[in-house]
Amino acid sequence: MQLQANEIKVSYQGKIQAKYWRKINSSEDAAQLLSAHWDQDTIALHESFKVVLLNNGNKVKGIYEVSKGGITGTLVDLRILFAVILKTVSVGIILCHNHPSGKLKASEADRNLTKKIRDAAKLFDVQVLDHIILAPDGGYYSFADNGIL
Repeated sequence: MQLQANEIKVSYQGKIQAKYWRKINSSEDAAQLLSAHWDQDTIALHESFKVVLLNNGNKVKGIYEVSKGGITGTLVDLRILFAVILKTVSVGIILCHNHPSGKLKASEADRNLTKKIRDAAKLFDVQVLDHIILAPDGGYYSFADNGIL
């Protein structure tokens, strides 16, 4: 009997590759990249959670959508998040989700999730550089800029 296991496959697509491998120097750089990557038809409709995967020079290796949720929240499974981070051998990450309401404030749930991810990332020597909240109007909130990270 052959044992089979589920596997997460991560691949880089040639057409969008040009957007990546650029260095992230600030929260503004990250917010601009993520805003351009977000589906503008759904940013005001439902929450999604994405992770920017970075190499040692803070250059973007890719963006992975971890989850899509409802109007007021989305579920982030840390096992899936870290499977992608480890599979891509990323050393830094930027977390991101949107607030369809446009409210640019971190909720207690946002803060708790960020702390949980940051604590888990330390075990793998992965640095959480920021958590960006995007609004449909193009505005953003940075945990790093606001002293939360």
